[in-house]
Amino acid sequence: MYLIPIAWLYVVILIAAAEDTIVAAVLTFVFWGLAPLALFLWLFGTPARRRRRMEREARECNDRAETHADQ
Repeated sequence: MYLIPIAWLYVVILIAAAEDTIVAAVLTFVFWGLAPLALFLWLFGTPARRRRRMEREARECNDRAETHADQ
């Protein structure tokens, strides 16, 4: 999954390096690189976050059930 973000950052860095001014390069990197990449990683990380949350809730439920069974 990380191949796409790495490739995208590589392309954006090359585009930013070709800009005329430092300000344009930074803005290009932020608005063409970091912002879309953060959105991409957040969207494609949603299933993993959901899975981790379900596992954590199931573990907590099992822990509570074991605690009540011990009493």
